[in-house]
Amino acid sequence: MKIGYLGAGAWGFALSSLLAANGHRVVQWTSNAEFAALLSARRQHPKLPKCDVDEKLTFTADMSEALDGADFIVESVTASGLRPVLSKALELGPLPGPLIITSKGIEQNTGLVLTEVAEDVLGKNAAICCLSGPSLADEVVQKLPSSVVSASHDKKLMHAVCDLFNSPYFRVYPNSDVNGVEFGGSMKNIMAIACGISDGLGFGDNTKAALMTRGLHEIRKLSVTKKCLPETLNGLSGMGDLCVTCLSTLSRNYRFGRLLSEGFTPDEAREKIGMVVEGMYTCVSARQLGRKNDIPVPITEAVYAIIYEGLNPKDAVKTLLQRTIKEEHL
Repeated sequence: MKIGYLGAGAWGFALSSLLAANGHRVVQWTSNAEFAALLSARRQHPKLPKCDVDEKLTFTADMSEALDGADFIVESVTASGLRPVLSKALELGPLPGPLIITSKGIEQNTGLVLTEVAEDVLGKNAAICCLSGPSLADEVVQKLPSSVVSASHDKKLMHAVCDLFNSPYFRVYPNSDVNGVEFGGSMKNIMAIACGISDGLGFGDNTKAALMTRGLHEIRKLSVTKKCLPETLNGLSGMGDLCVTCLSTLSRNYRFGRLLSEGFTPDEAREKIGMVVEGMYTCVSARQLGRKNDIPVPITEAVYAIIYEGLNPKDAVKTLLQRTIKEEHL
């Protein structure tokens, strides 16, 4: 099949390489013509130098070339970029095939998860699926075993996406709780920033375990606003993604948090990482959801205050530790 791929960051490149290795012809679009030319010439991604480009994977800065005749459209743009990119695609005509969302985030001000953003742009009857779970790009391109989740309201499409991505080293499980899959994958980035800050300040594994556990509790409390199933958040797209993002030094959100604790400003830390840090964006959305629905989200509030209000990370930790202790309910 032909796959039209929107976005050529590290995660997009990892998945497009996987699809090409599965035998599909992939045309990957980036808005940057110079970057498309670089990828075509070097046949390697600068963020993932250990992986050579499969011959079935080509690159373009012409979106119509990527979309024309595509059986599936896959996107890996930023959470904030999804709406404008899909709007640009619609200017070329109706999408030729189902859309698969692999980005993770919650849209600011609207509180929509990304499948909802796509429905808002493409229409309620659009064929949309999402792919989420614990899957670092560096490990996927090295063909290390990974397991993720495919979620859609259309069960036939959900299973088709499983078949599309499944490989000997990349397992895809179906899950019909679309909001739950998306919400867990979005919120864990905020908790990873918090864990990076904690490690950078020299706190131990006890602290990080507490942050992850209370972070999952915070995610579950806020998830009621999107009618997510609690069991979904205990699975790959919830606890699984939370673990890998909070524990791995390959995680850009974790590294961003460490840099903040070392005295870098948010802009300096983001520039040093050289890639989008989705937790920065979703932190705003989650805080908005919490305040709108009168649901306390103390870890999210602390991360927000550090990034956007200049709160010293050590003072943020003190504030969290001074909160009134209540009975634990998970």
